[in-house]
Amino acid sequence: MRVDGGEWVLGRRMDELFPQQSVSKTWVALTVLDMVDQGKLRLDQKVRITRDDLAVFHQPIRDQVIANGSIEVSVLNLLETSIRASDNTANDSLLRTVGGPQAVKSFIARKNLGAIRFGPGERALQSGIAGLDWKQEYAIGRRFYAARDAVPLATRKAALDRYLNDPIDGASPQAIVRALAKLAKGELLSASSTRIMLDIMSRTSSGPNRLKAGVPAGWSFLHKTGTGQVLPPVSTGYNDIGIMTAPDGTRYAIAVMMGSTTASIPQRMTFMQFVSRAVASYHQN
Repeated sequence: MRVDGGEWVLGRRMDELFPQQSVSKTWVALTVLDMVDQGKLRLDQKVRITRDDLAVFHQPIRDQVIANGSIEVSVLNLLETSIRASDNTANDSLLRTVGGPQAVKSFIARKNLGAIRFGPGERALQSGIAGLDWKQEYAIGRRFYAARDAVPLATRKAALDRYLNDPIDGASPQAIVRALAKLAKGELLSASSTRIMLDIMSRTSSGPNRLKAGVPAGWSFLHKTGTGQVLPPVSTGYNDIGIMTAPDGTRYAIAVMMGSTTASIPQRMTFMQFVSRAVASYHQN
């Protein structure tokens, strides 16, 4: 979607709902910053995280919590860790701080962001996809993986199929790029909160070989990735959304969402790079 100089949208399957996975951290962060704008939260406000708050999968913050029993982290630090490093515990801690999933859903509705669903948080989402009921012990080590491996294949496949057919965290690519355009134009947050969000997204460390690797020299790029579970040979929720800015300042909002795929990781990356290169090529022409 072109953000500046006359909006237009181009894509395929733009109105279908695709699993977001960690792309949904974007809406948690925006809800947090919206509450900061309203004076309901402060960026320097401390959030306590204990072993009972740990999540699943990627959560670099976990080692600090286990080593200390509990830690206190600022809202701003959690925003950085959630978006830039895609830390699931940081994200769930922010989600708890804003009042839970309903607060994020209310933000999405109030800002008229359209076909963007928000799920129950990382623990319930990921355990449900795997055919499990969450137990807090799964947050430690590789216990979640062990429990998932013990689920009968038919049960796990049925759970995954239900998720893919009607993703609880589903969003349409069109709604996502329109939301990114609103963010870029300062229509979702205050000027200062908009700068904070875009700056953090510009330093995202995940997915360096996805859309970002196809962005030409001289352009700038900020983004948020998502990566779902794998049940061979199918990988799910392999996503990247972002904003490309041309040397002349023209911005494009992009969303590549792979709900399920059997393509190899290099093939997926190559496809995403083709998309970002195509955007740049179209702009130059």
